[in-house]
Amino acid sequence: MTRDKDPLAFLYPEIEPDASGYLDVGDGHQVWWEACGNPTGVPVIYLHGGPGGATRPLACRFFDPSHFRYVTMHQRGCGQSTPLAETHGNATQALIADIERLRNHLGIARWLVVGGSWGTALGLAYGESHPEACLGFVLAGVTLGRDVDRHWWWHGTAKLFPEAFDALISALPEKSRNNPVTGFHAQLMDPNPAIHLPAARAVCMFSAATVGLSPDPALLERYKNPDYALPLARLFLHYSVNRHFLRSNQLLDELSRIRHLPCAIQSSRYDVTTPPEAAWTLHKSWPGSTIDIVRDGAHSPTDPSVARAMLNAVETIKEQL
Repeated sequence: MTRDKDPLAFLYPEIEPDASGYLDVGDGHQVWWEACGNPTGVPVIYLHGGPGGATRPLACRFFDPSHFRYVTMHQRGCGQSTPLAETHGNATQALIADIERLRNHLGIARWLVVGGSWGTALGLAYGESHPEACLGFVLAGVTLGRDVDRHWWWHGTAKLFPEAFDALISALPEKSRNNPVTGFHAQLMDPNPAIHLPAARAVCMFSAATVGLSPDPALLERYKNPDYALPLARLFLHYSVNRHFLRSNQLLDELSRIRHLPCAIQSSRYDVTTPPEAAWTLHKSWPGSTIDIVRDGAHSPTDPSVARAMLNAVETIKEQL
């Protein structure tokens, strides 16, 4: 797509990584990382959503390549990391350790922590564990890993998307439909592809139906690929049944460890994946943070209004730093 036809042409151009590799993080996992931009610029770690979603090429376009040294990693079990869709040794605390191991591997003293969706909860958890390693935060599509956040995704969205939710639970045996979290977890952990692949497609298609203001054909096409759909669905359920490996209200309770750092928060009025309440609650708990709730956006960063707000959030932090 040429930039003059690109609805996101206001973002920075996509550039190829100039450094990449696998990092052995233990538990049998090899985590893929890559970097681009100014080698002497302000370091930034971008944390993708999911869990299990992997980083898309779009992510680097939010960062001025002359100013930032952009780094990202595919979290355990997804994207180019191996083994794919593996839940053994896959927990929030392990991901935090992986981020810190990557920072030390690259010789970075402190970096800007940027997260989208699940990446916001992971970014907060990482920052609260390693505040000395953080310059600040940009958090888009905030989730706080609370029970209320999980309950909304699995039950609240059904009130807005009843037909999509019925299609979702129709993939489960009737006896499992009253508790879709445990039902889908059992299906997705089954080693038989005839059982786990239809479940993965059902979960991903429900996500695709609810994530944006209109269907994204590129997203629907990606979900046809089992190497994309299975890690996303299996890890999403693995983290859901384990309450994202966080204590109740942990991220808000420990916010004092990072509240002295700058933070730009972005949310969208019609985001039903991560509703604005979480972003607003975080903003109220973080004096000095900024927040932008996009009037006509949803959850997908490919929505131009959402992408522009995310770019503005990064530029705001860029000026503060």
